[in-house]
Amino acid sequence: MGRNYEVKGTNDELGRSLLCRKPQFAIRTVYFLVFCLVLGVSLSGCVSSENLQKNQYLLFSQTVRGNRTLPSSDFEALIPQKPNRRILRLPITPALWFYRLGSRTYDQEAAQRALEAKRKEYDQFTEKPDSTKSYRKQERRYNRQLTRLRRRAEEGNWVMRSLGEPPAFFVETEAKENAQKMQRFLFNNGFFLGKASYSVDSSKTLGRRVRVTYNIVENVPFHLNQITYQITDPRVDSIVRPTLNRSVLKSGERYNAENVENERIRIEELLRNNGYYSFTRQYIPLPLDVLDVDSAQKDSIDSKPHRLNMWLRIANPPGQSEHPVYTIGEVEVRVARAEDRSSLDTVQYRGLKFLLGKQNYAIRLLDSRIFLRPDSVYRLKNYQESQRQLFLLNQFRFANISFIDTTGRRLRTRFNLVPIDKYELSSEGGVFVLYQGQGYPGPFGTASFRVHNIFGGLGTFETALRYGFEAQTGFSLNSSGIGFAQELGLNTSLIFPHILFPGKARFIFSQLNPRTQISLGYNYTSRPDYGRRLLRTALSYNWLKNNTHQYNFTVAEINYLKATIKPGEDGLAFLNYLNTQDSLGSTIRKSFLSAFSSSIGFTYTYNTNILGQNRRANFLRLSFESGGTTLNFFSNQQLESFFNTTATSGLQYYKYLRGNVDYRHYIPLRAKTTLAFRLNTGLVFGYGENKTAPYEKLFFAGGSNSIRAWLPRRLGLGSSIPYTSDTDILVPEFNPKRPGQFRYDFEQPGDILIEASAELRTHLFHLGGDINGAVFIDAGNVWTLRDNGSRLGENFQVRKSPSEYLSRNFVQQIAVGTGVGLRIDFSFFIIRLDGAIKVYDPARYFIYNPNPNDPNAYIVEGKRPGEFVDERYFLPKFRFDKMFKGPNPLVINFGIGYPF
Repeated sequence: MGRNYEVKGTNDELGRSLLCRKPQFAIRTVYFLVFCLVLGVSLSGCVSSENLQKNQYLLFSQTVRGNRTLPSSDFEALIPQKPNRRILRLPITPALWFYRLGSRTYDQEAAQRALEAKRKEYDQFTEKPDSTKSYRKQERRYNRQLTRLRRRAEEGNWVMRSLGEPPAFFVETEAKENAQKMQRFLFNNGFFLGKASYSVDSSKTLGRRVRVTYNIVENVPFHLNQITYQITDPRVDSIVRPTLNRSVLKSGERYNAENVENERIRIEELLRNNGYYSFTRQYIPLPLDVLDVDSAQKDSIDSKPHRLNMWLRIANPPGQSEHPVYTIGEVEVRVARAEDRSSLDTVQYRGLKFLLGKQNYAIRLLDSRIFLRPDSVYRLKNYQESQRQLFLLNQFRFANISFIDTTGRRLRTRFNLVPIDKYELSSEGGVFVLYQGQGYPGPFGTASFRVHNIFGGLGTFETALRYGFEAQTGFSLNSSGIGFAQELGLNTSLIFPHILFPGKARFIFSQLNPRTQISLGYNYTSRPDYGRRLLRTALSYNWLKNNTHQYNFTVAEINYLKATIKPGEDGLAFLNYLNTQDSLGSTIRKSFLSAFSSSIGFTYTYNTNILGQNRRANFLRLSFESGGTTLNFFSNQQLESFFNTTATSGLQYYKYLRGNVDYRHYIPLRAKTTLAFRLNTGLVFGYGENKTAPYEKLFFAGGSNSIRAWLPRRLGLGSSIPYTSDTDILVPEFNPKRPGQFRYDFEQPGDILIEASAELRTHLFHLGGDINGAVFIDAGNVWTLRDNGSRLGENFQVRKSPSEYLSRNFVQQIAVGTGVGLRIDFSFFIIRLDGAIKVYDPARYFIYNPNPNDPNAYIVEGKRPGEFVDERYFLPKFRFDKMFKGPNPLVINFGIGYPF
């Protein structure tokens, strides 16, 4: 039977204890909040009057009012001045107080003198440059010192920069300029009769602070009526006129200056892609002087939209009757470092002149990435695509294209390609938790070696060695010893910049940045209870349609797994668990047998999200995988004979289908505030003799990038609860070290995954890096596809079966968690810390069956043996005084990067 524990003490004693302690706690809390409020107001009050000159005021708030059509955020973006940050919109500005505190010990003149002295020292140092390693090291040291001193002279000391914020003063001339910008913004958006003004509130209740209100009067908008294109050059007219159906300007739409500018850009790109190298949008004057607006309409204000006619002119160059058309002349490709340019080998290939340094290069591959060909018409897209393709080869430090001569309307073209170092060695290390949820942080280290342009074919050879370990308790909670979990990985790969295929077909996809990757890897994992050795090899093709569409086709992936159960108490306990699950119908035992698996797969990724840019974006990844496909050509008897195996013992082989859909959507709310959503779902179906897929191909829920209120990979399955009894009575398995908490000893692999998340991200402050905060809610679970009969509630069901004991559909089995987090953004990487608690736990619906003979029985108040306990809405079980030890503990997740 499961372990049960009781709460010591009688109900009366507990009641008296709570009555005595709760009021005291509440009184102390109120006193603390009042103290903080009084302190904050007093400090802010001092700041508002300290060092303020006569007629000098702090900017308290800015508001935009009166606009109906255009959003307030567009007007607020035109205001560069920002009030000092406040707490809960109260006149409490701790950042301003810290700035004042730091300025008391800050001497700007001394900081400027130190900067000038270091500059003179640096100038003397650079008078005698050399190429030695010590010189470069000293130069980097000077640059770091200059950067630090410059920041101190311009932004103040550390307290002022990191904790503080300079005072935001109200300047009336700036408010007047903002109103003028808003007036122009109204005009540029078709509100020609609109007005923008400002008003200032400096009442005595604000002290030395002011409120600024920007008043917007839009009036009626002007809509485009007739759009006329006037093109003098007949050849330009023949190119532009057929594309007017793709024009950004549409009759009936409200006038918008941004659309006019976009139409000018469209025409400029169109013509520059048809030989007009020297054409710019300056030949398309802004139509401000050709807007036909009735003067009577200008003076009238009514509720009806006004109409206007617009002429868009494309002028000729001064003194010429047409625009010149350019063709590509001689094309020269230099591939060499600066020190190798004195002796270059010349190679002619398909009309291109290659000048090569000491290294050999695959001329045919380089030629396939160059789209500016001699005697062809100049096209901007060919220029841009050539530069992009050469850069994506990852073989050149610089890939510049220049036109060194335009005589006779022929563009003499030069490609300047500077190779990166042929050999590259890098390493990194840190502290990480290899097996989250059971271990203690341990060190890890990674060393990688890379060879560029291997075999002279523009390919790359990579090998990486990773090792890490952590102190970890074993499977058995009764074990007093602490062992070590280790992970060792060695991965090598060869990457070719084309589709590795016989014949000329490998050059067909040259414009799609194709890559072929051949990889071989070995991974060894050792825990106190088991060990796993994995040998993997794969062949895959990758290509890009553009920056947002990426494709990956895994031609073949072959894995060989060797798993062993360790001797000793931990290994024995783990083996007993596997055997028990196997007797109940679960397939997890087969995942720890030696196995052979092969698969093919395809993945499509669509991504418009750019890290660091807060704009509306989407991310979609679709993947499908077929495992053991070639095994279908053989009978089960032939496979068993070949592998010397059966479905339950020996070397396992797998046949499975696996699909996954991951969708994310990002909505910007403010300049530094984003609302992000994620929906992730997947299904794996094993159709071989063992009815399962390799352990690594199954789905898991819980952890840093999943449902964060549960330990990594410990959520599920469905509404099943942790238990050890093999009887037909459900008994929850509680944690003896944490009374009231379930034991999450094992990962919970499933066949079906459904999870969704919503996260509100916003900027908090700057301290060494941008400190961002987040509030999130996660929901989801994993299930088995087949009813194994091992645990009730683990099987995925669409409808509730009234004849089955405790059976519920999958909607009632969706677990929900919520929490808050911090993201420390250092621009080159993000450290994430999340704390989450359970809101709805579908496993908290079980039969109460305490053991009266157990002195440590867990007592559920008001319940008798055999009754149901329904605690699925688990949020009230969270307690601040038992944040980590209560029934609903705070689960801490550490991660690198955003969760999605």
